[in-house]
Amino acid sequence: MPKHYDLIAIGGGSGGLSVAQRAASHGARCALIEPDRLGGTCVNRGCVPKKIMWYASALSHVLGDFANYGFDVTRNSFDWETLVTRREAFIRKLNDWYCTYLADNKVNWVQARARFVDAHTVEVAGEHYRADHIVIATGGSPVVPDIPGSEFGITSDGFFELTQPPDRVAVVGAGYIAVELAGMLNALGSQVCLYLRKEHLLRRFDSMLREALIETMRNDGINIFPHSRIEAVDKQRDGKLRLMCDQCQATLDFDAVLWAIGRAPKAAELDLAAAGIQTNDEGFVPTDGYQNTSEPGVYAIGDITGRVPLTPVAVAAGRRLADRLFGGQAERCLDYENIPSVIFSHPPIGAVGLTEDEARATHGAAVKVYQTRFTSIYEALTEHRLKTQMKLVTVGVDEKVVGCHVIGPGADEMLQGFAVAIRMGATKRDFDDTVAIHPTSAEELVTMR
Repeated sequence: MPKHYDLIAIGGGSGGLSVAQRAASHGARCALIEPDRLGGTCVNRGCVPKKIMWYASALSHVLGDFANYGFDVTRNSFDWETLVTRREAFIRKLNDWYCTYLADNKVNWVQARARFVDAHTVEVAGEHYRADHIVIATGGSPVVPDIPGSEFGITSDGFFELTQPPDRVAVVGAGYIAVELAGMLNALGSQVCLYLRKEHLLRRFDSMLREALIETMRNDGINIFPHSRIEAVDKQRDGKLRLMCDQCQATLDFDAVLWAIGRAPKAAELDLAAAGIQTNDEGFVPTDGYQNTSEPGVYAIGDITGRVPLTPVAVAAGRRLADRLFGGQAERCLDYENIPSVIFSHPPIGAVGLTEDEARATHGAAVKVYQTRFTSIYEALTEHRLKTQMKLVTVGVDEKVVGCHVIGPGADEMLQGFAVAIRMGATKRDFDDTVAIHPTSAEELVTMR
């Protein structure tokens, strides 16, 4: 006799945990199926360890400013092993907390893999589990290019397994993962080369942000090679790795090659076809606005959908789905517009809403842009005098703010409140009528002219 639940979540990351907990809080009988540590990519190989590494690399930048503020601090060494040990101990605490979290919410965690038998049945460790509602939340995994020698490289997963930083590393990719890891490795002592397949990095972000970041990265000593298509990786006799590149102007050997060229859906082991669940050409599971897949009673949330691959998006989608299915909120769903995002580069980037190009493509001459570039008080005392840049994109006679883009120290923390304002439909006049907090960088967003 199959075990029966109201809801089964496949995947123990942010999306699966959120939908199971919220459904259980509404009285649903829930199971969560996850073979590995709880928390998914975010906790174990993504957001959390990445932010810890970013803090360490940010401290490295701050140490360079101490003398400008009168401190005599000798910068002797950096112990990678200490950082990694403390980072992993913190992650283990989170893993344990999630175990307690599920138990307290009476969600049954089945530590095994699942595959579909039909739309309402999954096989787990030789047993059948049935549910009225099944949620796919298995996330994604890093892509490795199909070229000779690609196995000699590592991905973002491998980055978090490094026992020591490589002396010289090639980072291949142009997205936020490539940018973040390149910046961290550079700040923590590695010589970094960043290889871009096309001309620009962060192509989905506003051009102001892209141009400012690439200038800063080069000033920090990161070598950036656009229009570089890697064709092979050749392992030398001394163990070094050599990139074979169609447009590379010089041959360099590296201690490590890091692939950051995208992420693919983790769906191969689910046997989605057995349940009649359709996927797109890239293998993602498409959903409608209510997270429904092509098969009634089966849903998908998070990175597996190929929509917005951010942890808070998976959490929000999962909670809203549970509210709709078990909380009596029939129209509850996630609005995927105006979702804020941050890149933990050096300096960080924050963005919400439309880029200038997107706004002009949609609204044409109705677009008006406000922009500023300045040196904060903190940076004014340093040798590098790093610039902060901001842009507001407005539309219409009332100048509704449809985009906000910031690069500079503190951008990651200041964006959240402005994301609320934009979601509520704030106009430039609303920004202007808000009294500034002085002296801060954020005040520039309400004093721009």
